Amino acid sequence: MPRTRYFALCSIALLGSANLSFATILTDPASHVNVFIGTTNGGHVFPGASLPHGMIKAGMDTDSPGNQAGYDADATFHATGFSQLHDTGTGGGASLSNFKLWPLPECSAFDNCTTSLMSRKTLRTTHSDGTPDDHGSPGYFTTNLTTGVRVELTASRRTALHRYTFPASSRIPRIIVDITNDGMESSFGPTVDIDPHSGRVTGGAKFSASFGRGSYSLYTCVDFKGDGYEAPFVSEYGVYTGDQPVKNRTNFTQGYASEMGALIGFHPSHNATHKTTTILARAGVSFISSAQACKNAESEIPNFDFDETWSKGRKAWNDLLGRVQVDTDGVEKEIIDLFYSSLYRTHIVPADYSGENPRWNSTEPYYDSFYCNWDTYRTLYPLMSLHDPEEFARIVRGMIDIQQNEGWLPECRGATVKQYVQGGSSGDPILAEFFVKFHNHAKALNVSADALYAALIKDAEVQPGDWDMQGRQVDAWKKYNYIPSDVHEYGGMNTRQVSRTLEYAFNDFTIAQVSKLLDKTDDFLKYSQRATNFFNVWNSAVSLPGHPEVKGMMQPRFASGEWNYTDPRHCSAQDPTHSACYLDGFNTDGFYEGSPMAYSQYVPQDTARLIDLQGGKDSFIKRLDLIFDDEYFDVSDEPSQQIPFMYHYADRPGLSTQRSRQIIHRFYNTTVRGLPGNDDSGAMGSYAVFYLAGLYPLPATRQFLLSSPYFPKISFFNPVLKTTTTFKAIGFKGNPQDGKGGTVFVKSVKIDGKRWKSNCYLEWDVFLQGSTVELELTDDINGTCGGTYTLPPSLSTGGYSQGIPIYAASDPGRISHPRLTYSGTWKSDRYRVLGRAAEVLFCAFVITAIALSRCGRARIYRTYIHLRARHTSSMA
Repeated sequence: MPRTRYFALCSIALLGSANLSFATILTDPASHVNVFIGTTNGGHVFPGASLPHGMIKAGMDTDSPGNQAGYDADATFHATGFSQLHDTGTGGGASLSNFKLWPLPECSAFDNCTTSLMSRKTLRTTHSDGTPDDHGSPGYFTTNLTTGVRVELTASRRTALHRYTFPASSRIPRIIVDITNDGMESSFGPTVDIDPHSGRVTGGAKFSASFGRGSYSLYTCVDFKGDGYEAPFVSEYGVYTGDQPVKNRTNFTQGYASEMGALIGFHPSHNATHKTTTILARAGVSFISSAQACKNAESEIPNFDFDETWSKGRKAWNDLLGRVQVDTDGVEKEIIDLFYSSLYRTHIVPADYSGENPRWNSTEPYYDSFYCNWDTYRTLYPLMSLHDPEEFARIVRGMIDIQQNEGWLPECRGATVKQYVQGGSSGDPILAEFFVKFHNHAKALNVSADALYAALIKDAEVQPGDWDMQGRQVDAWKKYNYIPSDVHEYGGMNTRQVSRTLEYAFNDFTIAQVSKLLDKTDDFLKYSQRATNFFNVWNSAVSLPGHPEVKGMMQPRFASGEWNYTDPRHCSAQDPTHSACYLDGFNTDGFYEGSPMAYSQYVPQDTARLIDLQGGKDSFIKRLDLIFDDEYFDVSDEPSQQIPFMYHYADRPGLSTQRSRQIIHRFYNTTVRGLPGNDDSGAMGSYAVFYLAGLYPLPATRQFLLSSPYFPKISFFNPVLKTTTTFKAIGFKGNPQDGKGGTVFVKSVKIDGKRWKSNCYLEWDVFLQGSTVELELTDDINGTCGGTYTLPPSLSTGGYSQGIPIYAASDPGRISHPRLTYSGTWKSDRYRVLGRAAEVLFCAFVITAIALSRCGRARIYRTYIHLRARHTSSMA
């Protein structure tokens, strides 16, 4: 058993639960969620009804060109339908948006109803300021259409419930069930069937993937019920193609139909109790069959109870969001709402499609909407580690199951279809993040360590035939130790060579972290060595045009070892050619969603070595300043996310604090334009949560970079560890409005009353044990990490290697693997056994002592910390 398990058991026994003394416990954090943040201007956020990670995401679709999540908050765009499935925050084509329902309050006759997408669409009613009359909260959405119909939506996991309230003037309220119009209008092979007695509509079609080459089949089952009245109910029915309804026809199948569906009319409810007619529409969805869609609906919402479904959804969101508590005293409502809204968006996807996998039979969970792992591995999953590890474990199990059935871990997956890889094998850091944090709990969470490791090794060692859709370009990686500009191999686009080199290096670093925990020493050394391959695309001779002092840059390279060249300004705000670096098969510059200036800071596993390459701390700080001041920092793309916190590694954490706060001030707010770009499936939401909490994670490590929170107090409850960790900002005086200055800089840190060695980072132990972290704040921006050995760890300084420093080659341009050197040798088995025996005995002593005298807890804890420090030092 790893020694960390003994430490964890001792720590939990010693500390118990943290003392929470919040003035007010937020019992309804969902009330602080603004679901409309980022719903226009490119944010592509889904604002509709869903459970946490639910498959169903019921929401409005508009005719906006930016309707990747269906909705646009700009009221000048028309509503076109209310569909059951969406993604959130993505680029690519408008994904999902399947099976739109649409209310028609009045037609002169059934045959004259306007059923096509373009002819039926209408505007929403607006407020006096021109904003649409749309409202929403977690699990609920509503709007008022200019046709006089009020629409409300709520959801269970695989079923949506719609409530349509028609105006009193509606003689025959009708509802369209649109089978064909997904977001990209890509359907083929549609079919529809109507039960003339109940009005039940079943059907389905095939649709194209939004960011890949494949297609998927999807089915629905829609039932109707009068709200407050029963029979007579259905008054007329039929199918339609385009704007041609055919009355009394019950089915239709066609190889291709651009517009097809069902039209159902209802008797109105005009009596003394109901002046208007309200129709409930229950829409089950399945990737298996229409029959499965009906079963989903009948089992999840059997009674058409809208308010009960809404209430259950609200409770599920509050239970989840309430695991993170903030002290609101002295904090602006804008900040509180921004925090919980950002936290909310991290739990929309990936989506739990368990029971809906049409591609193989399995009892394991099945998750989808990984769109894409390259966006989310940096901050979304480390955030789940803090407060939602059970869901995280299910996601990991689902990813492993995909690997076992398709060969490699999923990358960019949507609607059961593999989609294009953006960077490396970005499932690797997700699995490694889970295992580094929860290896001692993996078995209890039904995660197989052997299967997890096998999935990582497959990504690292075996090249798939379609490495554009999964896995890596492994053969070139192992042969050249970087991805050359001029090596063309079947299976993928010869693009993003520098970006993929850096990603592959980080992927291998995360595998090394898992290898270390599994005592696979040879693999640990191998993948730690491969993690240093980023040096092979560092060209020390290239400088930034106009800034000769900024020398050394990540650059593309040919297979011969000769250098290619990309202007360091490329794909930045300073790019004279105004180029973009998005996924493009003809893009030969070597970079993806980031400039060479940004990627030259992108070595998260070894920032210490990066500082050496850039001429030392002072030069490193000057380069960081230039990146911000000259707008090379791109907050909308993930390779830049860590840059504001990188001053920590140069012993200037105050500069990190100020830069990160300026970013929140400049780029994030609670308006519909409150994001700096796509939310990227919650990547930007989780990024904002960490910044507001005063933390920044490095995936697959036990360390968190440390700043100050925007709250006097913030706590994280972890239901697997059964611990609560609380951060207290001692001397909190509020948050400077422009992100500059203020009493926000960390002067010193105490953990459970004991002075912590560093002002710059914390260990996972504070969450594992459940600790109180006290941050003494100052207005002095010039503070340091606290002295010798207080900088955050890096690969080249031995920070992740348990006493085995890994030094880079003296020539960073060399192609062969940099050499590993050792500060010592691995301790013998004898010392390991003795050390672990001592731990067991000490744990027994601690627990016995606590049982005898709870008054002695503080003294015992001090003794434990002292002995643990000595033991850890001897093991190193």
